[in-house]
Amino acid sequence: MTDTQTKPHGELTIQTIAMPKDTNASGDIFGGWLLSQMDLAAGVIAKRESHGRSVTVAVNSMEFHKPVKVGALVSCYCTLLKKGRTSLSIEVEAWATSATGEDREKVTEGIFVFVAVDQDGKPRELPK
Repeated sequence: MTDTQTKPHGELTIQTIAMPKDTNASGDIFGGWLLSQMDLAAGVIAKRESHGRSVTVAVNSMEFHKPVKVGALVSCYCTLLKKGRTSLSIEVEAWATSATGEDREKVTEGIFVFVAVDQDGKPRELPK
């Protein structure tokens, strides 16, 4: 898939720097590390919308467009797609800006599903 998107969609939720400890044998950042950053970003939105605890129950889609290099600034942008009775669907776009700050491109996108839970870990209704 060729992505011609030039601007992120959604709310800037978190930013972090890709570090050497998070690389694979080829020198690119692990996809799992990037997935975890996106999950953290979606979790910020889920916490705000649920007014409390929520848990990731699914990643409905995930697409890796380009590798992330060490030193890149990784920015996650979130959009609330759907709010159900107990669940939230959140689209996350991860964008990487090169260490020199010259290039920015979307590297990954996915849809994360969260469920609001009570103190016992049981699903609870979302606030209206």
